[in-house]
Amino acid sequence: MIKTILRYLTVSLPLVLLGCTGIPDKVQPVTGFELDRYLGKWYEIARLDHSFERGLDNVTATYSMNKDGSVKVLNRGWDTEDKEWSEAEGKAKFVTSPDIAHLKVSFFGPFYGSYVVYYLEPDYSAALISGYNSDYFWILARTPTIEEAKLDQYLKVAYDAGFNTSELIFPKQDKAQ
Repeated sequence: MIKTILRYLTVSLPLVLLGCTGIPDKVQPVTGFELDRYLGKWYEIARLDHSFERGLDNVTATYSMNKDGSVKVLNRGWDTEDKEWSEAEGKAKFVTSPDIAHLKVSFFGPFYGSYVVYYLEPDYSAALISGYNSDYFWILARTPTIEEAKLDQYLKVAYDAGFNTSELIFPKQDKAQ
């Protein structure tokens, strides 16, 4: 648990100092976004490396509603070094309006970072997510794996949006629940 807290502090403090609810230049949030359809469990298919997920496989993000109208975020992953599950709970709020997929997420009090859904399958089966700059990127899906043709399509979309796809990490999903 301490290791998880330190991971999130490592990323949260720099995000706060930079005022991180921005959007990368080549990224536009999805419009017509329907939060109810987005809620539930997502499996991490790929990500750019960052300290708060380093060494984690079987990463999932589960989104649900809080009583105050914000979104509960539960990130979970298998720590390959410590051989145990690591979790972090946070909350998200829309930056402008609920139909624009630009949220701010916090795992520590008033410190928020951008969460931008900039590509979303019409059936909400897969999503491409950006942070406030092109150093933060994820491919999420409703299933632990996706077809190679779809992955190639998403990698092209990511590359065209300015993400360094050659640096992506593809975590194992062998403990999918």
